[in-house]
Amino acid sequence: MSNIVIKVENVSKLYRLGEVGTGTLSHDLNRWWAKMLGKEDPTMKVGMVNDRTQKAVGNDYVWALRDVSFDVKQGEVLGIIGRNGAGKSTLLKILSRTTPPTEGTIKAKGRIASLLEVGTGFHPELTGRENIFQNGAILGMTRREITRKFDEIVDFAGVAKYIDTPVKRYSSGMYVRLAFAVAAHLEPEILIVDEVLAVGDAEFQKKCLGKMKDVSMNEGRTVLFVSHNLAAVKTLCDRSVLLSQGTVKEIGQTNHIVTQYVKLNAEHLKRRISYTNEAEAPGNDKIKIISAEVHPDIISVDDDIKVTFDILNKTPHKNFKVAFDLVNANEQIVFSTAADISIATNGTGKAQCHIPANFLNDDIYSVWFYMFTNEMMPLLLLKELLSFEVVDKGRDYAYLGKINGVVRPILKWETTK
Repeated sequence: MSNIVIKVENVSKLYRLGEVGTGTLSHDLNRWWAKMLGKEDPTMKVGMVNDRTQKAVGNDYVWALRDVSFDVKQGEVLGIIGRNGAGKSTLLKILSRTTPPTEGTIKAKGRIASLLEVGTGFHPELTGRENIFQNGAILGMTRREITRKFDEIVDFAGVAKYIDTPVKRYSSGMYVRLAFAVAAHLEPEILIVDEVLAVGDAEFQKKCLGKMKDVSMNEGRTVLFVSHNLAAVKTLCDRSVLLSQGTVKEIGQTNHIVTQYVKLNAEHLKRRISYTNEAEAPGNDKIKIISAEVHPDIISVDDDIKVTFDILNKTPHKNFKVAFDLVNANEQIVFSTAADISIATNGTGKAQCHIPANFLNDDIYSVWFYMFTNEMMPLLLLKELLSFEVVDKGRDYAYLGKINGVVRPILKWETTK
């Protein structure tokens, strides 16, 4: 037990929707009185689960987290994954002591550095240099210790030219590079990193992953890593926690947890949408998607796939580019495709894309839809407009596992003796 550095026990977080703060004196008294009488907490009768698909009514309560428990060992890199709204960011804020839990306890050994959003812990009016020393002081380091690490931090972040510029003038990429460099190099015993690394470019993300692996394996520090990039989680974390609607669904080896996460996502697939009421249709005041679908309903790797969109044009333009990205469960773009379409003002048009059989690997995919004018002026972006699963039901040797690769085309070969 001595190598446990974080112990989370039955942690819950209650929010009251529509209210600033966590509640009122009258509601606190009601909860206390119910507890004294041995009755159920009255706030539990509504909003028991953080289900974002349900509309809030009046002053409902919602449990962003409910009875979350797990341990983290020294030197471990623990992944935390889950759908949007699962409670990941709330958990990290509690672990970072940004917000207190409503119930439960958290015990942590050592200094904690958190990177939860762009600019965490930075003062916009201070320069990069001043913010480095301020963050080090917050972590309890002496000026001599910070000075010893200063050049290494600046070199890692790649902001030497702007180190004496106020950080409010930094781009989001520069901001997050410096913030990560500070958090990783000022020697906290526990490093907490949220999806904020998505702001950086691919090279910097790779650099960050390497640094997190280094501080855990070679320096014995503990890392909690939240990301939607499942490939990064599998690369970095041996063990992961799967959150769903504020509760721990499962804890285990990362490869198994990622598989369970993908299966959980499959329950929320959206293969078809259709709207008779224009006001409810997704889109904006320029373009509306009246209906969209992926066919067939059950898709095998050897099936032809059709993706269809019915589009309502509310602009004075009539010539457009219609496009979509196909994104897999690891949030990798498998391909992007586009076509020209002509739609009269206040008229509708149909666009259909054919994806050939024996091209996509078995996986879960989402369709990110775009519309542009012919002059490439953006009109509409709809993330995850549709989602569907491609299954492999034709192999007798399925025990070998999924075939490697983002795609799995049947290619022409020529062989000779």
